[in-house]
Amino acid sequence: MPDSATPSGLRLWVARRPVLYRFLASPLTVLAALIGGVMILAAIAAPLIAPHDPFDIASLDLLNSLLPPVWHEGGSPEFLLGTDDQGRDLFSALLYGTRTSLMVGGVSVATAVFFGLLFGLLAGYFGGLTDAIVMRVVDIQMTFPAIMVALLVDGVSRGILPPEQHDQLAVFVIIFALSLSIWPQVARTVRASTLVQRNKDYVLAAQVTGISAPLILVRHILPNVMGPVLVIATINLGVAVLGEATLSFLGVGIPASEPSLGTLIRIGNNFLFSGERWLVVFPGMTLALLVLSVNLVGDWLRDVLDPKLR
Repeated sequence: MPDSATPSGLRLWVARRPVLYRFLASPLTVLAALIGGVMILAAIAAPLIAPHDPFDIASLDLLNSLLPPVWHEGGSPEFLLGTDDQGRDLFSALLYGTRTSLMVGGVSVATAVFFGLLFGLLAGYFGGLTDAIVMRVVDIQMTFPAIMVALLVDGVSRGILPPEQHDQLAVFVIIFALSLSIWPQVARTVRASTLVQRNKDYVLAAQVTGISAPLILVRHILPNVMGPVLVIATINLGVAVLGEATLSFLGVGIPASEPSLGTLIRIGNNFLFSGERWLVVFPGMTLALLVLSVNLVGDWLRDVLDPKLR
C-alpha cells in the first residue's frame, strides 16, 4: 500500500503542501469554502435543481401567492420556502437570483482585475508620465464612494437610453458601474508590486538580453504580482455581490423582471410588516451567507499570501 494511502502518509502528504495544510488547519475557512462552494454550484446548476422556472410567467398561479414555507401551517410541499405575491416559488427564485448576483459580481471583478492589471503594470514598469497619468486618475476616482460612482453611471445611462432599452442593458450597466469602482484598488496594488519587481535581478537580466517590455511584463512580472491581486479579487467578489444587491434594492440595478438577491430583498421588503416575513428573510440570509463565506476565504488568502502576516 502506498504511503499516501495510510493516515500517517496522508498527513505527511498534506504537511508537505503548506497552503493546503494551513487551509485544513482552519476549520472556519474550510466551512466557509464548503458553504460558498455549495451555493455557487447550486446557482450554476439552477436550471437543473430549481423545481420551477421563475421566468415562465405562464406557470404562475395567483392562487398560490403568498404561501408560507412548507413547515408552517398552510404551506405546500410543492413550494419549499413559500411563494411571493405572484405565486412564484421562492426557492427557485433564490437559486436564479443567486446565479444572477454571482454572474454580475464575477464579471465585474474580472473586468476590474483586467484593467487594473493592465494599467498597474504599465504605470509601475514605465513610470514617468504614464505613472503620473494613471495614478492621478486612480486618485481622483478613489475620492468618490463606490455607491456614488454606480449611481452616477446608472443616472447617466438612464438619461441617454430609452427606458425599455435601459432595462434590457441594465445588467451591463451595473457591471460597468461596479467595475469602475473596483479597478483603482487593483491598479494601485499592482503598481506598488511592479515597482518592487522591476528592480529585481531577473528583470534586469531580461532587459539586458533584449527581451521586449511586453514579454517581461507578461512572463516575469505578472506572475509575481498575482498574489495580492487574487486576494483583492476574492474580497471584492463579495463587495460586488453586495453592491449589486444594494443598487437593486434601491431600484437602480437589476430590474424586477430578472430576479437577483437585491430585487428579491426589495420585493420582500414590501411585505415585511404584513406577516409574509419569509419573502425578505430568506433572500437576506442567502446574501449574508454568501458574502460572509467569500470574505472569510478572502481573509484566509490574505493571511497566506501576505508575507508580513506569516
